[in-house]
Amino acid sequence: MIRAAFVTVVLGISLSSITHADQFTGLVVESKIPLGAISGRIDHLAIDIARQRLYVAELGNDSVGVVDLGEHKVIRTLTGFSEPQGIAYVPTTDAIYVSNGGDGSVRIINAANLAPNRKIDIGEEADNVRFDADTNRVYVGYGHGAIAVIDPVTGQKIATIQLKGHPESFQIVDKSPLIFLNIPETHEIATIDSEQNSQTASRNTLDLHGNFAMAIDNFHQRIAVAFRHPAKLNIYSITNGTVMLSASTCKDADDVFVDRVRERLYVSCGEGFVDIFELQDGTYHQAGRFATVSGARTSLYVPELDRLFVAARATLTASAAIWVLRPER
Repeated sequence: MIRAAFVTVVLGISLSSITHADQFTGLVVESKIPLGAISGRIDHLAIDIARQRLYVAELGNDSVGVVDLGEHKVIRTLTGFSEPQGIAYVPTTDAIYVSNGGDGSVRIINAANLAPNRKIDIGEEADNVRFDADTNRVYVGYGHGAIAVIDPVTGQKIATIQLKGHPESFQIVDKSPLIFLNIPETHEIATIDSEQNSQTASRNTLDLHGNFAMAIDNFHQRIAVAFRHPAKLNIYSITNGTVMLSASTCKDADDVFVDRVRERLYVSCGEGFVDIFELQDGTYHQAGRFATVSGARTSLYVPELDRLFVAARATLTASAAIWVLRPER
């Protein structure tokens, strides 16, 4: 019933009132960690809480940066990748999974010594990587429409979930077989049943295109999707699929994250901003806008550290760096 409702519900869009508190940005720069002599696009980030390490997929440099957050410096730059895009740390096997868009592989790195462990060929344009702790499975989006399911214990691909187009961000609902994912080229938000390893539902995004960023608010049972054309943030109910919010946001959104403690959403954009939405009276309102730099669209909010990490690529005047942002109040 939930899946059917998610597909068939008629969109009822209500625009949020957008308010900006005077001089309130919601974030402050705690530090900027240089990434060294790397250039080009930076894609996704991953965290190893136990070691206080941030892993950086440096796509344009064919490398992965290893940042020690305690020492605020890069301790290694791993090379030999082919357009690394997705990255995830898997604690059950103490391994780093790196998807490579250039050769369609997933490289598994031993986190203890940062040595290569295994290479899995899954298909062209290997992209987003997610780890599901409930099922101990790794999911990797790739190709013209598929998700590879990997067993981290054996390091083997065990299933393929077929889709209608290339998947961008996808998120796993806690304690549930449901996975929601963005498919921009077909203008849809798809629903996957991980027990069946198949797509079970879809909703058309209508006049909203470029749905690359997504986050799950498990507590409130909501899905946040950021669109690029036009630049909009939509909040959907997981239970019945209704649109609970549609509001303007920054341009070229690439990541969105939930700050459960402050009842916030952070949207990071290549336009050079992080937009902050706060939950008030049952809906989200834009509460602040934090200026970063042009092209800094990749981010990662880590609840355990209460920090938002934003990747700023190298420019003519500045080297690539990780901005460590501390939420205010």
